Amino acid sequence: MKEHSSQDYGLLPQTGFIRQSKLMPCLPFSHATLWRRVSAGTFPRPVKISAKITAWKAEEVREWISAQ
Repeated sequence: MKEHSSQDYGLLPQTGFIRQSKLMPCLPFSHATLWRRVSAGTFPRPVKISAKITAWKAEEVREWISAQ
């Protein structure tokens, strides 16, 4: 498991959307595990903003982190 500090969670906005590149430093696992968890329903599903842009709702990610 990847180590991270509580400082990393400060990178998450309080509201709005967050792209995968900004999300990954806040999570204790790899991008492959992120997508496995999304598929399994154990991590919030992202929102398709446009044809090439996918992002997560910051509120849902913060809620998931708090529940861990």
